[in-house]
Formats: sequence, structure tokens, C-alpha cells
Amino acid sequence: MKFQVNKDVLSEAVSFAVRILPLKNKQQILSGILIEADANALRFSVFDYEVSAQAEVVAKVEESGRILVSSKFLSDIAARLPNAPVEFEADGSKLLLTCGSSKFTLPLMDVEAYPTLPELPPVTGTITGDVFGDAVAQVAMAASKEEIPAWMTGVLIETSPTQVAFTATDRYRVALKEIDWTTSTSGELSALVPAKTLQEIAKTFANQPEISIAIKSEEDRGMIAFKAGNRSVTTQLIKEQARPVRGYFPAGTDNYSIVATQDLIDSTRRVALVLDKQPALKYSFTETAVQLEANESAQASESVSAELSGKEIVVMLKPQFLIDALAACKTEFVKIAFTNNENPHKPGPVLITGHGAKDKADSFKYLLQPNLLR
Repeated sequence: MKFQVNKDVLSEAVSFAVRILPLKNKQQILSGILIEADANALRFSVFDYEVSAQAEVVAKVEESGRILVSSKFLSDIAARLPNAPVEFEADGSKLLLTCGSSKFTLPLMDVEAYPTLPELPPVTGTITGDVFGDAVAQVAMAASKEEIPAWMTGVLIETSPTQVAFTATDRYRVALKEIDWTTSTSGELSALVPAKTLQEIAKTFANQPEISIAIKSEEDRGMIAFKAGNRSVTTQLIKEQARPVRGYFPAGTDNYSIVATQDLIDSTRRVALVLDKQPALKYSFTETAVQLEANESAQASESVSAELSGKEIVVMLKPQFLIDALAACKTEFVKIAFTNNENPHKPGPVLITGHGAKDKADSFKYLLQPNLLR
């Protein structure tokens, strides 16, 4: 195999492919990157049975073929090459890489032992990259960081003929984002995707004008694929079945407060500076303000202007969980609504949504369970 490729094109393609792989792999063969040269195109592929990524680029191919080389070696080298065309030539068990005066000789891995990459399922629907990226960023932060139960570590993607919904939870909060999309399917599909993997995929495709999403549902374990242009990523779905947490969101409540988003974020960060062991702040919602208080070995308090509809209420909220919700709303003002609970000794969940911009306010919802009052 022998070919020549643009240095920047090579670096971007290799970086895209290896980004999805875990830093360490139990099988050495899975740490390789597969390079296939055919006609005037190159394909760079990685696969570890859980995730796969493939990027195709234009190149000047003199001899076609396929080789397997260390993804770490190639990605590190490609990122630091001088500004000159890059030449590749496979010579027996070695790969010769030349760029300007830089020359590298890399050992080749056994390409015949490399597993076959999964085929992409039929396209389920399409969405723009920025909308997809925003939706994942708004929801994935609510997924659990603990490995058990496994279903809480994922983002549930549910499709319908008109919308796709993203949902995540870690027991203490539930985040939901619903967006319109284009699909040719008439039924409904769902996919429970590992949150960390989905976040990386969203960052990778965020600047693409259109992303196609393909869901392959199976009884044992399905797959989801994302494709934009000549680049694609697949990931296996989480085996466990997600709980129907979307039903936790209330239809509506008349008791709520409207607060400036950034003001509440800033105040929460300042007052939380004195927190020690207790991870919650006290929020007192009154007719004209919300009072923040921290009472531990050190104390802090601050007041933020607010407009209350309904009765005054006091709740204890974890500051970081609240900040996550406020930042995800992406509106100048937020609506913090208070739900009822049948148990008088346990406060009902707080519903946080954007306020003012109807398209953003209606599509993102965040339900946060308060701590018990002290």
C-alpha cells in the first residue's frame, strides 16, 4: 500500500477516529487504527466491540491495500507533523511515514486479526448538528456517574414521527429535552446510549449541518449510529431497560417564581463557597425575592430579585444540581415551579424551565428533588 495525503486532512481524520476509543483497551489489537486505501480515498477506522468510528478522506493512492497500526502512535505523529504532504508506504511488517524532512517507521499490527466493523443500520431520522449538540449537553449532565444501576448512566433517546426526546436521570434529578426532527419512519423507537459516549459524539458532530441517526433495536442489545458527511460513529446500547421517568414531570403548577438566570447562578456560586459537609443551600422564595442561605461552621446569605406567583416556600437544593439546570435553560429568565407531594414531611420536586423564549422554555425541563429541610 502506498499513498499521499494532505497533512491537515490526515490529522483531522485520525483525531476524529481515535477520539471515541477508550484510553486503555484490554486487547492490544483493538488499540489499532485500520487504514484502507482504495482508488482515491482513504478510510480510517477504529472498533472495540462497544464503539466504532470511521472517517473517509480524499488522497492520492498509488497502491491500494489495508493495514493496521497503533492509533496512539499515528494520532500523536499526525498532530505534530510539519506543513507538507504526508506519504505512507507499507513495507512488509513496517509502515514508512514521510512528511518533509520528518521520517517515521512504525510496526504494523496483524490486520487479519482485526474484527469486522459493524454495518450502519437504515437511517431513522436527521437533525442539525448544533441542535443535537445542545440537546445532549442539556440532558447528559443529569445522567448518573455511578456504574450501578447501568440504565441511569445513559441518555434515553425516544423517537416519534415528529419529535425526538432525550432523557437522563441519576435519581435526584431528571432532565428532558424534546426537539423536532425529520424522519421517514411512522413508528416509535428508543435507544439507551451511554452518556459519556454520547457527549463525545455530540461534540464531534456539533458543527455539522445535518446528522443522520440510525437505531437498530434488538432484544439482547441494539446499536445506534450517527453519520455526517464521510464520518460515522456507532455505539452499542446499554442492555438494561430504562425506567419511564418522563412520567414524573407534572402537567403544570400555579406556584412558581421567575428569576434572572445568571443572577441566580452567580449568587448560588458565591453562597456555596462556605459549604462544608452539607451539600445543599436554603432557598426562601418570597413575593419579591429569593433568599439564599448557608448555615454551617461558616455562614453566607444573599438575595436575588424574583417574582412569585402563589404561596411563599422554602426548599433545600444542591447548588451544583441547580446550576446545571439554570445553565442548560439558555434563557435570560427561568421559571422555578414547586410541585405538591402527598407526604407533608417530604418536599415535592422543583420543576425548572426557561422563561421568555417559548421555543426554548417548552422544550427543556429539569426536575430536581429538594433535600429535607433542616
